[in-house]
Amino acid sequence: MTFRRMQPETRMPIEKIAFPGHDGQTLAARLDRPVGRPRAYALFTHCFTCSKDLAAARRIAAALADAGIAVMRFDFTGLGHSQGEFANTDFTTNVADLVRAADHMRETLEAPAILIGHSLGGAATIAAAARIPEAKAVVTIGAPAEPAHVTKALGSSLEDIERDGSARVSLAGREFTITRDFVEDVRAQGLKDALGNLRKALLVLHAPRDAVVGVENATDIFVAARHPKSFVSLDDADHLLSRAEDAEYAASVIAAWATRYLPARRDEDAGAVHEGVVRVSEDAPGGLLQHVSVDGRFHLIADEPLSVGGSDLGPTPYQFLSVALGACTAMTLRMYARRKKLPLESVVVDVTHDKVHAHDSDDAEGGAHRRVDRFVRRLNITGDLAPAERARLVEIADMCPVHRTLEHASLIETREVADEG
Repeated sequence: MTFRRMQPETRMPIEKIAFPGHDGQTLAARLDRPVGRPRAYALFTHCFTCSKDLAAARRIAAALADAGIAVMRFDFTGLGHSQGEFANTDFTTNVADLVRAADHMRETLEAPAILIGHSLGGAATIAAAARIPEAKAVVTIGAPAEPAHVTKALGSSLEDIERDGSARVSLAGREFTITRDFVEDVRAQGLKDALGNLRKALLVLHAPRDAVVGVENATDIFVAARHPKSFVSLDDADHLLSRAEDAEYAASVIAAWATRYLPARRDEDAGAVHEGVVRVSEDAPGGLLQHVSVDGRFHLIADEPLSVGGSDLGPTPYQFLSVALGACTAMTLRMYARRKKLPLESVVVDVTHDKVHAHDSDDAEGGAHRRVDRFVRRLNITGDLAPAERARLVEIADMCPVHRTLEHASLIETREVADEG
């Protein structure tokens, strides 16, 4: 195979965004774009004292982008990469920041059709939904039914906050200053009326074993809301959806559910998607697990075995090559049988891959036999076929396009993408 490095492209799948928050401080955001024109835009709101770069937020945004939905995720004032002092914020200012994020999307991109909130961000999303009229669907993930639930995370520090006006509190290994104003503000907030008047489709995602926000909160949210509404259990996921498979599952549910409430893809939109684009993105820096989307529609994962530092959650790259060869072989045989009207009942193709020594040449420097890739393909063909017909099908297998591609040298053009994010 020949590799050729091309000039950088300017288009980025993830973009940096900055916009003014409720008090004019600059808030930082990321926009995860799909390949081609987005079918819709979503706004993701993170959990209490978290950030837009939490693993679950990154994974959900990436998976939704794979499904054709652009996602903007931002940091509240004083958190992550946003300016301002966290100590001067409360639930009310969080809601105001969320509305400003939607305003910025409306002014520069497109108003969000889907609002997604994680934990306290889910409560803020419910509270802000009425002020974002273009939104058609609201999704909560592990959200409390009342904002005041967050005070449980303050533990024994709550008494100090009420007595002294503020206190330093350790949350998820980080120190934050929590004020009495914050506590009083979350206690004064209620979501029952907002849920009753939501007038948007609602999806409640919650894990029954969530030790931070109990699943009874999901029940209260669901009961208070009107139809259309749906509840999906996240089974044994933790509150932060820290496992890749849990975040991936949540994203797949959101993408499938939201489709009902989004406008149908227009013909010109479908034409804008680059045919045959395969996007591969890392699940997390330093890991080997990869998320794969094919043409923005089909979603897979690739990985390596534990023995080489992977997590063994998906096929290896070479196994994907075997998949391509096996699938192409079966399709080629079926199309040939249709054209020739052969009584072919079924085709099963088993493919294995290994590396073997080539027997026709030696390495000029080391003297060792050159190693080549060997794919062994076994065909199980059933049907009332004559011996000559079976022999011809075996010959046809060698004519499948993937077989020919693997047999011949390929030209691979590598283009560096300018990293703006």
